[in-house]
This record gives sequence, C-alpha cells and structure tokens, in this order.
Amino acid sequence: MTGPADWDRPAWLLVALVLVVGVAGAVGASTSTSAYGTFNPAWDGGTDLRTAVAEAETEPYVVLETADYDALDPTATAVVVLSPTEPYDDAARARLATYVENGGTLVVAEDFRPHANPLLDAVGARARVTGEPLRDNLRNTRTPAFPLATNVSRERSAADEPTEATLTRDVDALALNHPSTVAPNGATVLVASSEFGYHDTNRNATLDAAETVRRYPVVTAESVGAGRVVVVSDPSLFINAMQPAASNRQFVQNVAAPHDRVGVDHTHTGGQPPLAVALVRLQHDPLVHLVVGVVGLGAVLLGSRYAGRVSGAVDTGSVLGETAETGRRDPATAQRVQAALLRSRESTAKSAGTDESDQMTDDE
Repeated sequence: MTGPADWDRPAWLLVALVLVVGVAGAVGASTSTSAYGTFNPAWDGGTDLRTAVAEAETEPYVVLETADYDALDPTATAVVVLSPTEPYDDAARARLATYVENGGTLVVAEDFRPHANPLLDAVGARARVTGEPLRDNLRNTRTPAFPLATNVSRERSAADEPTEATLTRDVDALALNHPSTVAPNGATVLVASSEFGYHDTNRNATLDAAETVRRYPVVTAESVGAGRVVVVSDPSLFINAMQPAASNRQFVQNVAAPHDRVGVDHTHTGGQPPLAVALVRLQHDPLVHLVVGVVGLGAVLLGSRYAGRVSGAVDTGSVLGETAETGRRDPATAQRVQAALLRSRESTAKSAGTDESDQMTDDE
C-alpha cells in the first residue's frame, strides 16, 4: 500500500493545485470587494469597523434582511447604514421607522447616492444629505478633497445639559474623503468643516467667486420618537483606510459604547460573499444551529462506523501483505507465519464443529 512518501512529483503538484484552488475558493466565498462591505478587508472595506466596535466591548452584528430588525432590541442597538445602492421599499422603511420609534439608534452615512434621503424622511428625521461636494483648501489631510472637519460640538440633551454618553467625546476632528454635507433642518450639528470649507457646486475642483467659504455641517443628531438618528455626510469615514485618521475610530467607538450591539445594514447593498452570508445566517437563526448540529452528529456517527469497518479490512489485508513481503525477504519466516495461520484456521474449524455437535445433542 503506497502513501504520500511514495508519491512522485506530478502527484504532489496535483495535491498542491487542489489545495490552492480550495483555499482560493473558500477565501472568495467569504470575502467581498464591495465598497463599505463588512466582509471586505481592502482599503475601502469595513472589516476595521467591526474591530472598532469590538474594542468598545460591543457586539458587531450584520443585518442582511430588514426582517432582522424585528429580532433586535432597539434600546440596546445601533445600526449603521452605509450608502445603500438600492432604494428601501415601503415595507423596509416601515420596519426601520418602527425600530427608531421604539428607541433604536440609526446612523445614516451618505454622500452622493439618492437612497438615503427618502429613508431619512420615512423614519421621521429632518436632516438631509445635500449631495454637494465639500472641499477645504487649508484644513485637509491630503488634498482639498480630503477635508478635515475641525469644528466639533458637544451633544446636549433636551434640557441643554451635556449628556453622559456623547458621540463627540474625545473627538478633536474627523478626516473625510470626498464628502458631501448635511442640511440640518433643525437637527443638532455635532461636527462641521473648518471655516475654510466650501461647496464645489460646479465640481471643477476650484474655489470660484460664486462659492461661499464657511463652516458646513457634516454630522448631525436628532431625537425621533424614543430613538435617535445620526446623519454623516461621508460613508468613507467608516472604511478601513480612514479608521486610523484623526478621531474617526474614536467616533465609531462613541457610537458603539452605549449599546450592547452595533449592526451594519447590508439589506440594500449587493455583493455579499455567500459563505460569509451563510455563517451570518447560522449565527442569527437558532433553528439552523439545531439542524446543523443534528446533521454534524449524524455524520460523525456514520463516519465512526465506516472507519471501524475499514479498519478491520485494513488489518486483515495488512497481515496478508506483510506475510507476502516477509516471504520475499525470508522464506523460513514466511513458512512459520503461514503454519500459524493454518493452525488458527484448524482451531476455528474444530471449535465450530464442536458447537454443531453440542447443538445436535441439545436437539436430540
């Protein structure tokens, strides 16, 4: 019987190819290339968002369907919506509105796509994303398209007293990446650009005479029902490449800290990897836990029975194989082994004959 030690080079190459293809398939099925994606480890992904949430001692959570909101405890949960690529229908908007009304925190981060403002309207928020590009020629991290939002306010309660848990605690500035701005419409402005910010209304990457230089809101917060809605005019604030910049990570952790769980809403963003989705479903659904456990137990039991049968067959075959090999190397030893086997068979036959004789005596 040959083993890996006896394989030739083509066999090893085939094994290596199978392993590489298998690993590549598993990685491809569990990672994503979608911008802002929770399973995307690249610069524009959101894997570091989960890490920052976990560092705040809060459970990261992935919302794959709006029905998942029904299983959340609104008062202990914050959900982040990052630049949805598809519109929310009436049923989905109603679910999110109920979540906020019952005490949930909803963070909507958007810059230029059209689906966030209808969602904000549906949940009862007043703030809107303007869709106007924000630039800052003096306060930025790389170029005017990467403005540094340096005007940070401290969130206040309805009684105009500083709250215990504030979104801007220890936040000195937020680093932005091609952001838009927020029209507060009565919401509280938490973070704004520097006084050198401007709307590049004609998108020519130049400050023109018709463009006003001033502070522009980039983060707002407002109470809606028993919950709260936070609007951020740059979803890039949450991506991997931007987490270490300025106070971005601190801001994310401030969102997470008061809650037991922080979810990322992927209900209306495509490109989620199938294996990762399956694992999330496994985590969410106790019934799936039970089914997988039963199937796994059955597979183990069947595997154990099959292994026992194969082991017996292998033992018998190995004795015969060893006898043949020994015979080639030492004929005298082979003869002794064969004689022992014959004696064993004769003993078995006599024992069987005795059993039959006893049986006949009993019958008589």
